[in-house]
Amino acid sequence: MISDNTLKKVPLHDKHVELGAKMVPFAGYYMPVRYSSDIEEHTTVRNGVGVFDVSHMGEFLISGPQALPLIQKVTTNDAAKLVDGKIQYSCLPNDWGGIVDDLLVYRIAEEEYMLVVNASNIEKDWNWIQSQNTEGAQMINISDQTCLFAVQGPKASQALHSLTEVNLAGMDYYTFVKATFAGIEDILISATGYTGAGGFEIYVPNEYALLVWEKIFAAGAPYDIKPIGLGARDTLRLEMGFCLYGNDIDDTTSPLEAGLGWITKFTKEFTNVKHFQDQKTTGLQKKLVAFQMIDRGIPRSHYEIVNEKGENIGVVTSGTQSPSLSIGIGMGYVKSAYSQPDSEFYIVVRNKPLKAKVVKLPFYKKAPSSAS
Repeated sequence: MISDNTLKKVPLHDKHVELGAKMVPFAGYYMPVRYSSDIEEHTTVRNGVGVFDVSHMGEFLISGPQALPLIQKVTTNDAAKLVDGKIQYSCLPNDWGGIVDDLLVYRIAEEEYMLVVNASNIEKDWNWIQSQNTEGAQMINISDQTCLFAVQGPKASQALHSLTEVNLAGMDYYTFVKATFAGIEDILISATGYTGAGGFEIYVPNEYALLVWEKIFAAGAPYDIKPIGLGARDTLRLEMGFCLYGNDIDDTTSPLEAGLGWITKFTKEFTNVKHFQDQKTTGLQKKLVAFQMIDRGIPRSHYEIVNEKGENIGVVTSGTQSPSLSIGIGMGYVKSAYSQPDSEFYIVVRNKPLKAKVVKLPFYKKAPSSAS
């Protein structure tokens, strides 16, 4: 456990306390885990609109003639396919076959990109990319100067409509614009999120954070907009099968094992590419699968997965009771022989094996598909 005096506070920390949030340590920060209840907040985002303060996330600006070559070198996806205003999901492979982090790559201009990384990995990612920056791309870490508000849910574009001249409802998934928002010029508005419910992520300089937050809530009041905590963020992302770094992917899991072959492009060179090519050729020993419970029970991270003989075949990485589906759902690594859809195995819950089966993602179907 991180001691209290080492934890950072997001710029709107006091606002969240004022709103009644329960603040907990997460990724080196005090973060709001919930304001009311996880289920209520989950339902708000699935059916209406809610706002997450995810200002703990990291943002790096990479620019200059060597920006794209550096990004191509350190990420698995093909960033050369990006055009201005487009975003790509990718990951940073390490030298021994695992993942340094997963991230988003924004192409702002031909020689200007923004990388958005996980809060717990900001320093690690920065040092890793910097160590690979042998050709001198310009790198600026703007994480501590940037707030990020995720306005998520099917009513998000309506709630934000009055704050900008951008046609938010017409924005494609995984695109962004820079525009005036809430009276502030040059705000980056991104049609992304971690919920599968649709919506936008708004990048705001710290000095405007409170103003923008309050204007979002004023504009969204007719749509019953609410603040949402990390508890609901986790159940929402899990219903979509989105990986969480530190649970479903980490320094020891390969993108191929994690089902991220679609962002691992062998049409270019990148860190440790031969290892992943060999892994693809020889076959995977384990795979990350999605499963839902057949027997009643709630799977949790680190629970053992066993076969009908009681032999260990894997481990749960993420699990919960789905608020939308009212059943236990989860993800975990299993031996490849048990990874096909409808394969059955058992999750050991309080020393009792409970039956589950492999299913295709997403668990919750009424949502936009993942971007390529």
